[in-house]
Amino acid sequence: MMLIAAGWISILLLLGGIGLDRTLTGLITRNFDDQLGYMLTAMVGSAEIGPDGEVFFNRPLGDQRFLEPNSGLYWQISGKGHDDFPSRSLWDRTLKVDTGHFDTVPHVYDSAQFQGEPLRIMERSIILPGNDTRWWFVVAQSRTALDDQIKRIRLILVWSFIVLGAGLFLMAGLQTWYGLGPLRRVRRAIQKMRTTGANRVTDPLPLEVQPLVDELNGLLAHAERQAEEARTHAGNLAHALKTPLTVVMNAATAHAADLADTVIREAAVMRRQVDHHLARARAVGRRAVGLSRAGVWDSVEAVLRAVTRLHEATRFDLDGNREAAVAIERQDLDEILGNLIENAAKYGGGSVFVTVDAAPADPRWCEIWVEDDGRGIPPEARTRIFDRGARLDTGKPGTGLGLAIVRDVAEIYGGAVDLGVSEDLGGLLVRLRLPRAQG
Repeated sequence: MMLIAAGWISILLLLGGIGLDRTLTGLITRNFDDQLGYMLTAMVGSAEIGPDGEVFFNRPLGDQRFLEPNSGLYWQISGKGHDDFPSRSLWDRTLKVDTGHFDTVPHVYDSAQFQGEPLRIMERSIILPGNDTRWWFVVAQSRTALDDQIKRIRLILVWSFIVLGAGLFLMAGLQTWYGLGPLRRVRRAIQKMRTTGANRVTDPLPLEVQPLVDELNGLLAHAERQAEEARTHAGNLAHALKTPLTVVMNAATAHAADLADTVIREAAVMRRQVDHHLARARAVGRRAVGLSRAGVWDSVEAVLRAVTRLHEATRFDLDGNREAAVAIERQDLDEILGNLIENAAKYGGGSVFVTVDAAPADPRWCEIWVEDDGRGIPPEARTRIFDRGARLDTGKPGTGLGLAIVRDVAEIYGGAVDLGVSEDLGGLLVRLRLPRAQG
């Protein structure tokens, strides 16, 4: 910020200084030229042709410097075929005049014809009454006074702009330092939080950075929740594996005859528990990455293509909103829908109906219904069925973790799942509610 401010201040001061220098220099030069013009006008008004055909002044010019040799102010009248008529101030010098042109208006230019004395010259061509000769009236003045004035003006401008620039740089630096003060306070607050072991930034801070502090506290709370979830998952997994490991250890210590069967059975239990907790951990990790989005229709079609190969005798129907999208990772959505549709095909009577966006009036949620024509689930068992390892039909293969995974992953993304009775098919109705993706 300070470098950008310094750059812009330097550019603006440079442009402003150049513009002001040209303006003031032009004003001083025009004032100098106006004085020459007054003198030239006085020369023309006082000039006459004498009986001998030579020009003369009927009255002397008012400025006494024309009478002082080498005074720096000179005049001269020249004409073809006539001797030059110079001022006494020229002494033994002569102004060089180009008589090859005729200026009806005054012409001003700089000249270096006098060694060590730059001149500002104004000339005009005149034909005086009673004579056909073209006369060149010339008035010249040393530029020393003009150049001295310009130098003084430029010196004043340089020092003024140096002081102005230094003041602006100082004010920009102070403004930047003061403007970034709240961020330094945030840094000190974070340092204090880290050194004291606090879990939130509680120091009173300016309104400008309060949204930043709120987001920081929200991030800390989110990190705490993730850490707590990780500890919970680790504890649950350890607790779930403790019992099977104890059974295997006891069987191995006792040299039980059914040791192989016991290891296979308990290993399957441990595998189910590991799969369950890994699914939850993956969902939590992907949720923390950022804003997720997945198309429901595409996910359902992909799941149906896979499940149809396993249950070829089952009829699958799909209806609803093809454009529906939910705020969830596609992999997690596929896992949820895969569990629900596979359960419907496994425990149903041969028909499965999936409806996407069954309640389109709610702008916040997208509901996905999975219905089958099976025996359904009694109301008293609809809560218990979501527990890990809970199974109502033990005659068919399964782990008892499908609905538990569905519930846990949906809740991680802020959704929910509940069970009911299908009005069309008469079997189980699973209502999956997920947050709708925005935009």
